[in-house]
Amino acid sequence: MKKIIRLPLKNPATSQPETLDPTQRPKATEHAVSARQRTPNRNIFSVRPDVDTLTLLAHASETLASLNVMTLDFANRLEGPQRSVALALQQLTMLTELLVNRAKDNLDPNASVAVGEPPVLH
Repeated sequence: MKKIIRLPLKNPATSQPETLDPTQRPKATEHAVSARQRTPNRNIFSVRPDVDTLTLLAHASETLASLNVMTLDFANRLEGPQRSVALALQQLTMLTELLVNRAKDNLDPNASVAVGEPPVLH
């Protein structure tokens, strides 16, 4: 995981960085801490452990293809900097879809060829 670096805030009145004393940080309430201890797993979705890798990659590829179409449609409704951000998200989705498809092909290169038909080469 990438470490997030916190930059000090500048006080507009003095142009000096403000420091946050560790003793001044807000403390979690006892209710929030006990709630975290009661729920060890916050995920409501899970993947069955018996699903094979090709099936997982096929579903990931289809999900990314859908996300690709949705983000492109969303980007076309925006203008300016928001459109640029949405297009960047669409491009990242498309690149990830390409990576997943390549991984799927590496695991089973003949999966896309129908049985009994010779592969089409261009």
